[in-house]
Amino acid sequence: MNTSSLSFLHSPFPTSSSFLPLNPQTPSFSFVVEAHSTTRRQDRTARHIRIRKKRKFISFGAAGTVRCGTVFLLRIWTKAFFGKAFLVDYHFLFCQVEGTPERPRLSVFRSNKHLSVQVIDDTNMHTLASVSTMQKAVFEEFNYTAGPTVEVAKKIGEIIAKSCLDKGITKVAFDRGGYPYHGRVQALADAAREHGLEF
Repeated sequence: MNTSSLSFLHSPFPTSSSFLPLNPQTPSFSFVVEAHSTTRRQDRTARHIRIRKKRKFISFGAAGTVRCGTVFLLRIWTKAFFGKAFLVDYHFLFCQVEGTPERPRLSVFRSNKHLSVQVIDDTNMHTLASVSTMQKAVFEEFNYTAGPTVEVAKKIGEIIAKSCLDKGITKVAFDRGGYPYHGRVQALADAAREHGLEF
């Protein structure tokens, strides 16, 4: 047997270099990288602004007056048709109050554990005064355990009225925040009126 036929240099099989094209060419397509001009946060903010503009369809424009149009959805269960429970949707038009430098907005927030109130200038987006039961001094003064009561709400109304009068604010637009005018909300408003604030 000839030893040259067993050499790897003279293999009968084609090499890998023989499969390569004679004139290699670059692919005709190209990738185009485009950067978004806005971020996801800006897109989300713009979408929320569009939604607000669609819902607010009535505006009176006077100082501290009512602007209507925000739609709130309330779902209640009713028993009808052979005692079966059906979900009924009710759409309500809730009125928002807009504060101005001459007549800022008195905004109330209540929960099971806390009660807070702010005096807000919506034109300049400034909070002029605020009182809350979450503040350490106020919480230690009242010393309640089962949530703010009507007496606590009266005291909060008195404190916010004095704070507003010290800063020269005598007229406010009351924003109850969708809560019924009852209980703590009513007690806070009455106490603020009694101590000099005009609604």
